[in-house]
Amino acid sequence: MTFRDPAGQLLLTQGRALRRVRAAAAEEARAFLDSALRRDLERRGDLVRSEFADAEAEAATDSEAAAGDFWLRHPRIDPISYPWEWTSAQWRAAAELTLRIAAKAIDAGWTLKDATPLNVLFDGPRPVFVDVLSFERRDPHSTVWLAYGQFVRTFLLPLVAAKYLSWPLKATLFSRDGYEPAALYQALPRWSRLNPALLDVVTLAALFEGKGAKPQKAKPATTNPELAAHILHKRLARLGKQIRIAAGGENRSQWSRYVQTASHYRPADIEDKQQFVREALETHRPGRVLDIGANTGTYSHMAAAAGARVVALDSDTAALEQLWRTAADEKKPVTAMVANIARPTPAAGWRNREQLSLLDRLSGGFDMVLMLAVIHHLILREQLPLGHISELCASLTRRWLIVEWVPTYDPMYQEWLRGRDQLYGNLSEADLTEAFAPNFLTTSRKALGNGRVLLLMEHVGEVAGKRAGGGADTA
Repeated sequence: MTFRDPAGQLLLTQGRALRRVRAAAAEEARAFLDSALRRDLERRGDLVRSEFADAEAEAATDSEAAAGDFWLRHPRIDPISYPWEWTSAQWRAAAELTLRIAAKAIDAGWTLKDATPLNVLFDGPRPVFVDVLSFERRDPHSTVWLAYGQFVRTFLLPLVAAKYLSWPLKATLFSRDGYEPAALYQALPRWSRLNPALLDVVTLAALFEGKGAKPQKAKPATTNPELAAHILHKRLARLGKQIRIAAGGENRSQWSRYVQTASHYRPADIEDKQQFVREALETHRPGRVLDIGANTGTYSHMAAAAGARVVALDSDTAALEQLWRTAADEKKPVTAMVANIARPTPAAGWRNREQLSLLDRLSGGFDMVLMLAVIHHLILREQLPLGHISELCASLTRRWLIVEWVPTYDPMYQEWLRGRDQLYGNLSEADLTEAFAPNFLTTSRKALGNGRVLLLMEHVGEVAGKRAGGGADTA
């Protein structure tokens, strides 16, 4: 449950999110919930849906609301992805959503008092604003957006730091309130501080801050409400332009062109591999699929085409950005997350309870897990025993697992072996199946022409349940 917002608390339950609205914020919240703005944002899919849920919340929390408090129910967006697990394109999409909502709020007589990426979740490839308590009625004469500084620190400066300083976006895990301009100013080479894209948001901001400039106060600046709204819209438009510049540029890496450059697959091997996976998806029709090492998304998109909601993990941001862009353009239910399953995102925040760890968010949430061309990475690069990999897979999938075994003579295996033949030079497919046997039963096998092997496995717990229940298929 969240605790930082004095206006309310959020409790995640099975299948939904319950939000307590405290008495002090109840009047403002009810006014927003009754507004045309709220209805329009929900209709567009920009804002999470809300329903009153006092009785349900009291049953779930085993407590009564304090006098004047009330509860709301929202659909859960699973899995939760945090900003430090997004690509730069996702940051831009979340920032542009926030600015779009802020602009609509101005026209409707409201304003956003909070503007942080933590108020946005991705439902598939689509960003959704989830904090309904961020809205408050606007002084029609004010030209100040109180959340401006927070937006710059938490949205814009991380993108600027990623583009001009190569600070990874995942480092924002350790900066809940974003970056200060002075931190970027000190890290930038002197010649780049005069870059037009950095001049006002970094250089001038840091210099004024260093001279002890007082923060802008939220006092009315004009007696003309139309002029006040115009000034606010101009500021939002400028922020939008700065976001586009900071998030711009093509992002490439070795792995983002893996499909085009992988010489260890012949066309027939690729065709056989895709056919094996496609048949497994079409036969078992998993509702939720986790694609580990998704790269640019060939198999994530295949799973989505078969009717699954997909979570695609990869540690390569350039490859995953291509995946996300395709999913967004084609409106496929694929959630992209920048993450390394061998070094998963830890729990974070106060007492490690504000943000959940990656494994807590993923465990037991999938009908099928894909680990294609991944296990040899875990063995050779992370030095993980096969038995531990099996246990991880068993914690993630409820039913099916597809793995690709890479033989020791494979060019990629040999490249990464690096003289450790005594440790890993004699591993075989038999070692894999033996290590996975406590958790999985192999139900289908396909050998590719290049020596790689695809295995469809079923969770032994599910196999035992089917036998006890007479063999019914519950996929």
